[in-house]
Amino acid sequence: MAGHPTKEVPQKPTLDGIEPRWIERWERDGTYRFDRSKSRAQVYSIDTPPPTVSGSLHMGSVFGYVQTDALARYHRMRGDEVFYPMGWDDNGLPTERRVENYFAVRCDPSLPYDPNFRPPNHPGPRQIVACSRPNFVELCLELTAEDEKAFEDLWRRVGLSVDWTQTYATIGEKARRTSQKAFLRNLARGEAYQAEAPSLWDVSFQTAVAQAEMEDREIPGALHRYGFSTGTGDKVMIETTRPELLAACVALVAHPDDERYAPRFGRTVTTPLFGVEVPIVAHELAQPDKGTGIAMICTFGDTTDVTWWRELQLPTRVIVERNGRLKADSPEWITSGEGRAAYAELAGKTVKQAQARVVELLSEAGELEGDPRPITHPVKFYEKGDRPLEIVSSRQWYIRNGGRDPELRKTLAGLGKALQWHPPWMHQRYESWVEGLNGDWLISRQRYFGVPFPLWYPVGPDGTIDYRSPIAASEDALPLDPSSDAPPGYGEDQRGRPGGFVGDPDVMDTWATSSLTPQIACSWSDDPDLFERTFPMDLRPQGPEIVRTWLFDSVVRSYFEHGGLPWAHTSINGWILDPERKKMSKSKGNVVTPVEMLEDHGSDAIRYWACSARPGTDTALDVNQFRVGRRLAIKILNASRFVLGLASDSPASAPSRQQALDQVAEPVDQAMLGRLAALVDDATSSFERYDYARALERTEAFFWAFCDDYVELVKGRAYGAHGARAAESANAALGVALSVQLRLFAPFLPFVSEEVWSWWQDGSVHRAGWPSGELPGGAPGDTAVLDEAAWVLGEVRRAKTDAKLSMRAPVARVVVRAPAPRLAAIAPAEADLKEAGSIAEVVLEESGEASVSVELAVAG
Repeated sequence: MAGHPTKEVPQKPTLDGIEPRWIERWERDGTYRFDRSKSRAQVYSIDTPPPTVSGSLHMGSVFGYVQTDALARYHRMRGDEVFYPMGWDDNGLPTERRVENYFAVRCDPSLPYDPNFRPPNHPGPRQIVACSRPNFVELCLELTAEDEKAFEDLWRRVGLSVDWTQTYATIGEKARRTSQKAFLRNLARGEAYQAEAPSLWDVSFQTAVAQAEMEDREIPGALHRYGFSTGTGDKVMIETTRPELLAACVALVAHPDDERYAPRFGRTVTTPLFGVEVPIVAHELAQPDKGTGIAMICTFGDTTDVTWWRELQLPTRVIVERNGRLKADSPEWITSGEGRAAYAELAGKTVKQAQARVVELLSEAGELEGDPRPITHPVKFYEKGDRPLEIVSSRQWYIRNGGRDPELRKTLAGLGKALQWHPPWMHQRYESWVEGLNGDWLISRQRYFGVPFPLWYPVGPDGTIDYRSPIAASEDALPLDPSSDAPPGYGEDQRGRPGGFVGDPDVMDTWATSSLTPQIACSWSDDPDLFERTFPMDLRPQGPEIVRTWLFDSVVRSYFEHGGLPWAHTSINGWILDPERKKMSKSKGNVVTPVEMLEDHGSDAIRYWACSARPGTDTALDVNQFRVGRRLAIKILNASRFVLGLASDSPASAPSRQQALDQVAEPVDQAMLGRLAALVDDATSSFERYDYARALERTEAFFWAFCDDYVELVKGRAYGAHGARAAESANAALGVALSVQLRLFAPFLPFVSEEVWSWWQDGSVHRAGWPSGELPGGAPGDTAVLDEAAWVLGEVRRAKTDAKLSMRAPVARVVVRAPAPRLAAIAPAEADLKEAGSIAEVVLEESGEASVSVELAVAG
């Protein structure tokens, strides 16, 4: 029906209570349920970001997810079958730490699984209980299940049109099976490998850290200047912020073009305190203008040390252990008695303690030149850590990512170019990341709550573990945990014994699992039919800060397994800024949770704010925008009630949309529909470009003009002021316009759009067709009728306002002066102008300049 309401229109419509009512109704009716009978060509598939459930959502999360939901709703109304699942990222260190604190437990992988284990009821500060890894994982799942329910309730409240029967967890059985299956295939093809190599290490979390997880932070430090003896009486002076690594020095390095040191290349010098002979070498990464121009290479002080060590094939002399302390025993390369005595002063100390003591020793020995010079410098941290990263040598698993393979790097860069980026300039983040890679992707973590590597290692007769010959699980046995499951051909009683086996103790990095969300969501390992209908996916929406991790890693995994991209498009949202224009994040402590905002302003208002932001644009958290959004929602209620009230009083009837269009005969009505047709085209093309913000902006602008100008112009005629046929035209146009505008607003303001739709239409507005192609486009002259009439009416209103008169005050005469084409557009609207402005006479006079003169009626 395009005209008359067939249901009850409330006399006093309100936003109060509509959200829970429609949330329940959408779920009961399966409004957003995915129909898996559709072919891949009919499906629009979204790789929804799985939010981390180890805390609470903040407004930054709501911001991006609402923008994605607007796109999902648009495609559903366009006729696509939208596959819109939701995942929960319950995997990783934050969850693990939270479980440890919440239940007062610690994981001991050597313990067997206890099916009856329960943590203490009233844990005290000294009542920490140890449990097996499977028991620990069970507690993690128990706690995250509560978080997931709270998150789901909030997402429903925000109005996400997710199919809640299509959910997964990144530590759930399907995700573990998918992650282990993909890893085994990477291993079989040589894309995954194990190596003993320098690794970034967080001594607090006791785990390796990938390149993508570290960040630079400016911290205070000091430059220490001391010399290396040449054996000829002089010294080569260096400056360093890490004198505690002097015992790990393997060389001095200068730039090959540095004439100061060129004569010394190939010669050796001796370290102070420890008396170890080291070479002087050349490398282009050395900076002649930094310090003395020559640097100490240690294993390992920073990532540049790793590059020098690898490319110059230098020996390994590691003194910092995984616990962040220097080795307790004197290293074998320190052979002199004085050197060993000096090292004994440092043994077992933390890095900070060792630095203080080695500076004292250098000063006491007369080796330190001057006082340490305070500086501020960038130091690498784990993004979740609070202590500088160390670099230790450890056995880890890696996946090739182009960091050491120029051909693979080129291929992955090409895939980034093939991906459709919205906005396009976000592609630069991907390209810069690929160009800056300096090593393969470290995917193993020394933690407990994560996806275990499905591997075991044979134990030789002498008890030696053979890490070079891993025993891989079979795919049909997945998922499994090698800490509690035995490999094929072995019994559990052979675990850890000569001639037996040991399980791989590590778990996969959380990104190693999250990089497979397209495969997990589409059920690659569990449901081939669903996978065929949904993969490769259409859209990956996400934030800009994880282009280098989640997006890039997903491209790597998809390329290795499927030979191409996992999606066709990616939409990158901007950041939310606090009032000081700083990025809102949990680590900064400036986040705002959405619950209070939703209570105060309503879901549609929050959605309006989020969708008003351009794709990829940083946006301030603005309460005023919430108020604007709520005012818009209220106006939609009231204007719709008014329009439907006009129709109900009219003698006209419009049983179908086409019949309603056929009844639209008045020029003003035709002009309005012509403008509305142009709006539909604009909104549609904006959505097709993933520019939801423009679609909202244009729709909102039309709506306010519709209410302020068109409705005011025609309401008298709609009541029958100019006869039945003229009223029929107005009412038909009003009904069509309301139907179209509700559908244009539906992706952004789903609750109020559904509420009004239910007053007069059957079914859900969110399953109604998008209005593209429904309206006849008008010629430019047609739409000018409404534009010019609105201009004249606006001038009349202004005159009444200036005179402090009511808008109903009578006007004796209005003289419109304008060029002939404009007067020709005004003439067909003269009757509506008179009725709307209470005007007795309208005079049209041709003139080169446009003006409106208003002669107000004289009071009796």
